Amino acid sequence: MRNIELFGQAEHKFVLLNESEPGEEDGVRSNQYLIIHEGCGVLLDPGGFGVMPRVLAEMLRHAKPEQIRAIMLSHQDPDIVGGLSTWLELTPAEVFVSSIWMRFLPHYGLGDMSRFRGVPDEGMEWTVQPGFDLRIVPAHFLHSEGQINLYDPVSRILFTGDIGAAMLPPERDEPFVDDFRAHLPYIEGFHRRYMGSNKAIRCWLDTIADLDIDMLAPQHGPIYRGQAVKDFLAWLGQLECGIDLLQAGGRFRKA
Repeated sequence: MRNIELFGQAEHKFVLLNESEPGEEDGVRSNQYLIIHEGCGVLLDPGGFGVMPRVLAEMLRHAKPEQIRAIMLSHQDPDIVGGLSTWLELTPAEVFVSSIWMRFLPHYGLGDMSRFRGVPDEGMEWTVQPGFDLRIVPAHFLHSEGQINLYDPVSRILFTGDIGAAMLPPERDEPFVDDFRAHLPYIEGFHRRYMGSNKAIRCWLDTIADLDIDMLAPQHGPIYRGQAVKDFLAWLGQLECGIDLLQAGGRFRKA
């Protein structure tokens, strides 16, 4: 899946730039997204070092590097942050990440942290430029202790990071989830192990309850739309996962 316009108006677009191929990121395909509004761009989870050239090539179809005002990192994993130093050289972007990871990121060789902005635990309303407003939504322990999501009220797309992520086999390359039950085998094991707990899920569901959501855009796998959004959220709300299943000796109870 490459360069799919999930939402497009004359002055506002939300684009899936690239889903990396297996092998580019140790076999885990990852999505990178661009929101652009009146020539001002925001990159979401720009990816590891190996995918950076391809993501840049796809981005150039919509925006120049100097138009990227901000980069949002949903959490601290290398498939999100690994290529960041190059993006900081190419763009004037500020970087938004949970405040708890501000002291962790220098270990990626990021010596100058002056362009980084720590997002508080409760999230924040974010005016990228006048008329371009986004909402950073907390999603702690899903799976990262400091994961954040991003909601775009114009496109009504919620970027969810690892929430909704799918581990698809190489031959599967569909861009959207329309039949949630058919998609469930590709997400169930991942969510049971990587999501922190059902309490963390319910806190997140309460947080997003007031959002008008047309699509859920995860960092891995296809985008949820239509009825699949409602079906996924209903399933997730009942999910036992993470420490709900943990037993002594490092074993996990089968759900």
